[in-house]
Amino acid sequence: MKILQIAPLWIPIPPITYGGTELVISWLTEELIKRGHDVTLLASGDSKTSAKLIPIWPKSLWRANLSAPHAVFALIYEKLAQIQEDFDIIHDHCEFYTAPFVPFLKRPLVSTIHHPMYEELIILFKKFPKINFVAVSKDQRKSAPGVNFVKTIYHGLPISQYPFNPQPKDYLLWLSKIFPEKGPAEAIEVAKQAKEKLIVSGNILKEYGDYFEYRLQPLIDGEQIQFVGASDFEKKIDLFRNATAFLYPVRRPEPFGLVVIEAMACGTPVIAYKTGAMLELIKDGKTGFLVNTQEEMVKALKKVDQIDRIACRRHVARKFSLKKMVNKYEALYYTIVKNFKKNYEKKA
Repeated sequence: MKILQIAPLWIPIPPITYGGTELVISWLTEELIKRGHDVTLLASGDSKTSAKLIPIWPKSLWRANLSAPHAVFALIYEKLAQIQEDFDIIHDHCEFYTAPFVPFLKRPLVSTIHHPMYEELIILFKKFPKINFVAVSKDQRKSAPGVNFVKTIYHGLPISQYPFNPQPKDYLLWLSKIFPEKGPAEAIEVAKQAKEKLIVSGNILKEYGDYFEYRLQPLIDGEQIQFVGASDFEKKIDLFRNATAFLYPVRRPEPFGLVVIEAMACGTPVIAYKTGAMLELIKDGKTGFLVNTQEEMVKALKKVDQIDRIACRRHVARKFSLKKMVNKYEALYYTIVKNFKKNYEKKA
């Protein structure tokens, strides 16, 4: 097939540091090419890919420091109008940016929703029943009744890139983009209550500079609580594989949580709040613990040595492999293209 992937412009493909969505897009694109598909990628110019790259802007928008970055997204659709008929199917990852342009497309479109289903998104997406939406978890799909979700496809990762470590070092880990909803302050408080060492790693965006400076920095002493800045892929893997446990005290209804399966792929159990997709990712008592409060998270840390680290890795290999994810997308593409051609022939 000739496949067009449309990536958000905020972060390059693959990401340099933070960027779960962008990492999944990169893995999906590269695997589709390995399977013989002709793939084109609309993304920022600093992206690196085996696909045919059409750069929409020279730099990813978080690095470009523009006055009106949202305006750049319009250039995606100006280009899409020119090239859309060159493809069998379009796979969009820009969500609400793309939705209003779908009535003008002449090719079928799949749209993976990578973010929580906030009420305003549900209102918008329900107005476009012809978009083939893909949910990344059952919980995400359930949270948006009336939206045309045609499939639930879990993210999958190339497990060979995540080395297993049966003997971790003596620290806990929190890693993500630094903002309140991801729970970095809660992770620090849990580590302090448990008297455990915690390493915190993440990007600090400008809009959350004050949050980091006034909420988090006073809690970071450089000894028990250490901040190591943002992590590229190699640094991230090293942190994951050497951690005793990964803390994920996220309160929002997380649609997936790529870092959760990344940690488990290295053999590191995850302790998370029982919300969103966490019930689908973590086997409670087998690959980590699902809790309701900080107090329960502290208690779970005392039992973390009961988790078999190899069971964590096997769980990811069985349920969240890259091969499994791409198999499902590939099958969906074929089904949608077949139905599109059938409907086109009827109209003709």
